[in-house]
Amino acid sequence: MAWTWLLLAGLLEIVWASAMKYSHGFTRLTPSVVTIVAMFGSFALLAAAMRSLPLGTAYMVWTGIGALGAFVVGILFLGDAATPQRLAAAALILAGIVLMKLSS
Repeated sequence: MAWTWLLLAGLLEIVWASAMKYSHGFTRLTPSVVTIVAMFGSFALLAAAMRSLPLGTAYMVWTGIGALGAFVVGILFLGDAATPQRLAAAALILAGIVLMKLSS
């Protein structure tokens, strides 16, 4: 169950990072509220996952999911560049997440 909580925490990290971008420095109410609520949920689920997963594993996977998800959101919705170097870096993060999962 810890891995499920961790996956959901990572998905909420993508939500809050994206909402934070749309909040324009917390000057827009709705995206600001979404950011804060998603942050709280993400941290709560991460804490639940950490009850049985090692700190390093849980934190690395959580940040990796968030980083990859924010990267994809940036490319698909915000016009961020999808250069070969950036895609290679994202692939390395994904490989790290997979390796961490396989090692636990």
